[in-house]
Amino acid sequence: MTIAFLGPRGTFSEEAALLYGGRDGEFVAVSSIAALTSAVETGIADVAVLPIENSIEGAVNANLDLLIHDTALKMCGEVIVPVQHYLTGVPGARLEEITTVLSHPQALGQTRRFRERFLPNAGQVAALSTAGAVEEAVRQGDPTKAAIGPARAHELYGGVVLARDIQDLRANFTRFVVLGPEDAPRTGDDKTSLGLIVKANVPGALERVVRPFAAQGLQLVKIESRPLKGKLWEYVFLIDFEGHRDDEKVQWLLNDLDEPAAVMKVFGSFPRYPAERYADLMKSPALV
Repeated sequence: MTIAFLGPRGTFSEEAALLYGGRDGEFVAVSSIAALTSAVETGIADVAVLPIENSIEGAVNANLDLLIHDTALKMCGEVIVPVQHYLTGVPGARLEEITTVLSHPQALGQTRRFRERFLPNAGQVAALSTAGAVEEAVRQGDPTKAAIGPARAHELYGGVVLARDIQDLRANFTRFVVLGPEDAPRTGDDKTSLGLIVKANVPGALERVVRPFAAQGLQLVKIESRPLKGKLWEYVFLIDFEGHRDDEKVQWLLNDLDEPAAVMKVFGSFPRYPAERYADLMKSPALV
């Protein structure tokens, strides 16, 4: 199986691809989110991993819009990646002598407490990716410069780990969905994702959408909304719930949703990723 991910190598997106495909899989790094779907649609890759939400920052809205408007690919899997940041320098570097820290702006924001406590006088340099920041810091060989990035970037580009797990919150995870031509077969422990536009934005419209889930005994996992492009103050409701589209209860649900829905798009059914494997990390919200 060939898996496309948002490059460069050494990013959390590559970690998601490795978690899904294993170390023996084949991987293709692409340069943009649009190229992820194109890689599958044109046969360059079998599937692609797409970051969809972060446990702290919330939904990745641009990627939700891509699923709503721009691709017919189906969700066929999901992967949850713990966001663990490492401070990487070069041999001979000392924490107290670091004057410049390179990283992606999001990683800089997620490690603010550590930097305030241990690198209060170090300047920040924004990079296009965490992996690119680590590669650049190692390439320059300057012991006064360090980069913040994932362990995978250190594996690939070398350097010396000056500090590990420096993110402000231990319970920081990014969920990726796996996109392919078809959704996944039923396993008995599945989730389904769909988008829905109500026929009329009137009092009780959302209640008529939610009621069939309770009637069929199906557990809602998430519900949120996104603005409907091209129409002022109209929205798409995005719903994740437990169950597979081939389950009898889910088929009854989809039939029931035909009444309140003007448009409905099932993004796919896929095996639930066992988030409980990260239970120890989730027990300790504060790291420093």
